[in-house]
Amino acid sequence: MNVDILLGLQWGDEGKGKIVDYLAPKYDVVARFQGGPNAGHTLEFDGIKHVLHQIPSGIFRSQIKNIIGNGVVLDPVIFKREVEGLEQYELDIKENLFVSKKAQLILPTHRLLDEAYEESKGENKIGSTKKGIGPTYQDKIARLGLRVGDILSENFKERYQGLVELHKSILDFYDFDYDLEKVESVFFEAIEFLKEFNLVDSEYVINSAIQSDSTILAEGAQGSLLDIDFGSYPFVTSSNTMSAGACTGLGVAPKNIGEVYGIFKAYCTRVGSGPFPTELFDAVGEKMQKEGNEFGATTGRPRRCGWLDLPALKYAIMINGVTQLFMMKADVLNAFETIKVCTHYKLKDGTTTEELPFEVIDQDFVPVYKDFKGWNKSLESISDFESLPAELLDYIEFLEKELNVPINIVSVGPDRTQTIIRNQVVA
Repeated sequence: MNVDILLGLQWGDEGKGKIVDYLAPKYDVVARFQGGPNAGHTLEFDGIKHVLHQIPSGIFRSQIKNIIGNGVVLDPVIFKREVEGLEQYELDIKENLFVSKKAQLILPTHRLLDEAYEESKGENKIGSTKKGIGPTYQDKIARLGLRVGDILSENFKERYQGLVELHKSILDFYDFDYDLEKVESVFFEAIEFLKEFNLVDSEYVINSAIQSDSTILAEGAQGSLLDIDFGSYPFVTSSNTMSAGACTGLGVAPKNIGEVYGIFKAYCTRVGSGPFPTELFDAVGEKMQKEGNEFGATTGRPRRCGWLDLPALKYAIMINGVTQLFMMKADVLNAFETIKVCTHYKLKDGTTTEELPFEVIDQDFVPVYKDFKGWNKSLESISDFESLPAELLDYIEFLEKELNVPINIVSVGPDRTQTIIRNQVVA
């Protein structure tokens, strides 16, 4: 059985958590393949809102095996807090959750380094969540990092101390004040807690599931435009957020990849710094932020808002090999008389392009828009595709023609029941 991949096509916050939760009953395994506690996957059902940061979004389904893959960077303290927050739901987490021994550990000093690096940039901050993600991936690439499997070693504390001493020397260089002793005690409590779980060679677990014809969903974090290689560098995350990242982040061969589900909002948002060609700085942008409740699930920071950017979306579809599209938050546009879509960019020399320029930070181009009539009505009571307003159907038809990929799900609200299926999604 192939591994299907679900990922975001914009700058994150597209609504991946809701869709994973919705699709989860069709899968035997749900696996996270990159990122860490900088992710915030929001699920809403039975009138309750849930936010997951490191644990896969299939955890609420008792029949699903959930895997934290080797490409993830894991903060034991946040992991412990997250598990304890789920105890009220009486889930059998220790039975259904598996953590890769090869996942990198986020140490307390990684978080301190993240803060020091970000503060040192001054006005050039990249908008880091300061969760220690970047410094942990740095140590991984430098072959200095500690992995989950290392906590089972007798000399773990010795190895930990050696890496911490290196981090201290860097923090001293930045003249950064910190209290390590306080956070270390909490960290080692969390390490003991982590030992109680299934720590496994996850590449064997997932390939065994492939061989046994289990259905598998790989869950991405952040968004494609934050990819370390193909995103709006340097305002990106530290991992490969695209479909290829599922292969390296889980140990899955490319031949075993099946469907690639691409999720996008009916408009665009971005948290933190970085280029955003269609960003709105007026009352329309403020209204979009308010209607969409656009605040980060991890940081609480307000999200920047703008119209849908087709050149950026086409780019993300191309590099991911997307086979199906899911459009989220269509209901946020209910209150707009006119809806705009950026169809291409006008360059400084007067020519136009549908391609993302190499350098988008200085933004020597302006978005060119096409206007659509809004539908100006609630979508709350609609449960089938044909009943959607004609204006929204026109909007979807235009996008499908431009993107050349079918839009098979339209989300019209935050609850898992507010999900309109147009065509069969999972075979």
